[in-house]
Amino acid sequence: MTRPVNQQWLLTQRPDGPITSDLFAWHEEAVPEPTDGQVLVRTIYLSLDPANRIWMNDEDSYMPPVGVGDVMRGLALGVVETSRDPGFAAGDLVQGAWGWQRYAAIDAKLLRGRIPPDEGVPLTAYMAVAGSIGFTAYFGLLDLGQPKPGETVVVTAAAGAVGSMVGQIAKIKGCRAVGIAGSDAKCRWLTEELGFDAAINYRSDDVPAALDAACPDGIDVVFENVGGPVFDHILERINFHARIALCGLIAQYNATDPVPGPYNFHRLLYKSARVEGFIVVDFAARFGEARAELVQWLRDGKLNYRVDVVDGLENAPTAINKLFDGSNSGKLIVKVSDEPA
Repeated sequence: MTRPVNQQWLLTQRPDGPITSDLFAWHEEAVPEPTDGQVLVRTIYLSLDPANRIWMNDEDSYMPPVGVGDVMRGLALGVVETSRDPGFAAGDLVQGAWGWQRYAAIDAKLLRGRIPPDEGVPLTAYMAVAGSIGFTAYFGLLDLGQPKPGETVVVTAAAGAVGSMVGQIAKIKGCRAVGIAGSDAKCRWLTEELGFDAAINYRSDDVPAALDAACPDGIDVVFENVGGPVFDHILERINFHARIALCGLIAQYNATDPVPGPYNFHRLLYKSARVEGFIVVDFAARFGEARAELVQWLRDGKLNYRVDVVDGLENAPTAINKLFDGSNSGKLIVKVSDEPA
């Protein structure tokens, strides 16, 4: 019987601007054998996220950079093939950060536990609603944004994986949800399928005028994923004691020159507003709480989601740029292998 081969993408150099395929090298080697306390997992789905670009830089952020020559870091969902840890068994479905590879021998303590087999939701939901994406939306909006019924919540990159969840949770909490996205089709998805009250196409609409029309009572909560000029327009319209959850700044991740800060930063002072950055792992101790509520909302039909599935690990280095050119819709993932029967 032929032993399966492990396939990996290794980071070979640091980016200077957008991500290009020549930053990576395709590597094949024998599938590793797990040691005591480890499990061997086969990757089913690989998550592609804006954070991948941050991790490639030669600087510390909230995590150390990926080492040159190392497997590219990435969140993944997979199935345990072999276990040498009493907490896991072959066939268990698990999540972790074992990176851009088909197989990984990983310390069991680094896994995020088993995916319950009886929750009755598709596996792809754990890459979106019931995983890090949903947790980011849940804690960023509810803990930092603290929305109150009747308030206006504005979400940038609203048709993305996190943003689309934020607007829907805002509606569940009785708020007015306004999304900003990059195409008319995405805007229609937000309003016609996800229940946003209004959507603005930042590429074609007059954004200041559209914000005035969509937010007649000003803006109470901002869930910021992008940064740049649109953020400045939003700051002009915040209310007293507005709360801004700073989740991402995707507009500047590929920048090669210094990026100016918000020109309307003074509005935070004038409006006694609060801006707070966060990383979802800040809330790791409460992931179970978030997952239980998110899964229930999903079962109740209160949450909808999309996954943009790219087939084949070999396509990861090119597919990731869909996040930066706006061509993805919903959660971007790579299908690496088949789901268990």
